[in-house]
Amino acid sequence: MTYPDPPRLIDSAPAIELAFSAAERSAVYRAIFERRDMRHFAGGMVAPEAMRRLLTAAHHAPSVGFMQPWRFLRVASASLRTGLHALVEQERAATARALGEREEAFMRLKVEGLREAAELWVVALADGREKHIFGRRTLPQMDLASAACAIQNLWLAARAEGVGVGWVSLFDPVAVAALLQMPAGAEPIALLCIGPVQAFYEEPMLQKESWAQRSPLDDLLFEDSWGQPLGKP
Repeated sequence: MTYPDPPRLIDSAPAIELAFSAAERSAVYRAIFERRDMRHFAGGMVAPEAMRRLLTAAHHAPSVGFMQPWRFLRVASASLRTGLHALVEQERAATARALGEREEAFMRLKVEGLREAAELWVVALADGREKHIFGRRTLPQMDLASAACAIQNLWLAARAEGVGVGWVSLFDPVAVAALLQMPAGAEPIALLCIGPVQAFYEEPMLQKESWAQRSPLDDLLFEDSWGQPLGKP
């Protein structure tokens, strides 16, 4: 896949190459297009230095007001991992019931890899977030948006490293916070299963299982007012 060169700014100063090389751009887009939400893991381990690189990538995500609301908690205890798995199973059953006619189809899906993944990390929003007003006065959910950027950074870095990542959100955040003894105000938003995989899915698993399909991009692009199609350049 090739990508167009970015436009150059007109300036009297000598041109400075801001774009990555073609090979570097291709690597970035490859990580984006081949990233997968993994559910099947191959055991093994993630080398500590590799895990540190992934966490460093996460910590270099953008955040509103530079608030850096993310906190990462490694689950090293087998008993805690078992406890988290039990909470996920509770929510999986509740979600299935709420889906009505799709209950059986949902229960056939593999939705987590907590027991098989080499690493299990909990991502949480830090306590004391309310003191950050910059960019959050009218949009307090920007703490969640910022933490999601951190997770995406980790995810893309992991794909480049050949490491699988699965984001599990089927849990009661209050119960998870209590199990992990989080302070009041901290809020878990993700259980990240991280580890070696036999192969990455050729397409998103839920698409492969015919649960949902990616929407056409043009259906999601508007111009000037909601629902008005994007004009052609």
